[in-house]
Amino acid sequence: MSTYILRIDCPDEKGLVHKITGVLYHHELNVLRNDEFVDRTSGHFFMRTEFSGECQEEKVVNALRGILPDTVTISLTTVQPKKVVLLATKEHHCLSDLLIRNAYKDLNLDILAVVANHDTLRPLVEKFNIPFFLVSAEGLTRVEHEAAVLSVVEGYQPDYLVLAKYMRILSAEFQSRFPRRIINIHHSFLPAFVGANPYRQAFERGVKIIGATAHFVNEHLDEGPIITQDVIPVNHSKTWQELAAAGRDVEKIALAKALKLVFEDRVFVKDNKTVVFE
Repeated sequence: MSTYILRIDCPDEKGLVHKITGVLYHHELNVLRNDEFVDRTSGHFFMRTEFSGECQEEKVVNALRGILPDTVTISLTTVQPKKVVLLATKEHHCLSDLLIRNAYKDLNLDILAVVANHDTLRPLVEKFNIPFFLVSAEGLTRVEHEAAVLSVVEGYQPDYLVLAKYMRILSAEFQSRFPRRIINIHHSFLPAFVGANPYRQAFERGVKIIGATAHFVNEHLDEGPIITQDVIPVNHSKTWQELAAAGRDVEKIALAKALKLVFEDRVFVKDNKTVVFE
């Protein structure tokens, strides 16, 4: 007996939960968990339902479309690991954390490969018997380098790309190949301290907390829909280098939490915001 995740978002109206669960009941499916939310500002409805049974997927989706608003978005999937390619540069903390979690099945993912623009992390990746591809940017234009990265990535047909401290800005053309399927970890509590050297920026501002933000990538630098954020307290005694060292732990925790939520289909994106069912 399979387990499924049903995700629905549409304009709100009376009786939506009753209608949706009624379809599942009619098809002799058993609801295991249900979460719903209405954004009162926009009047938009979100619902995530986990259910089990022998599901005729096309019939269930068609039945739902027949009773829900015309603009409804419906996603019905089985519970299975997401196929992921990681992009990295030189920093190891997020990458190593994900490699360990992947090895011990702590997250609902299957890391297919790691692509990096430096060879620094190859020994680490190969210890986990995962393919490592060096795609150097040396002597290449941005367009040429991204084309080389795409030639590797698209061979794996991943569900998601994860930027595990990939310190390069991706073009809109690259992003368009993976809409809402690229996840980044940014080393600050966005929207503060965007761009480079955020810990130096935070030090110079005299902040009392530092944080990290995991978000979907879009065409605006560090402004994509936010999935998770985390912070730790700091004080005046810390140098910016010490802030950076402390921040690395926050970054890997925030990224892992975000991936858990996304890969369990708990995150809806609406405009530039997210609805997250934890």
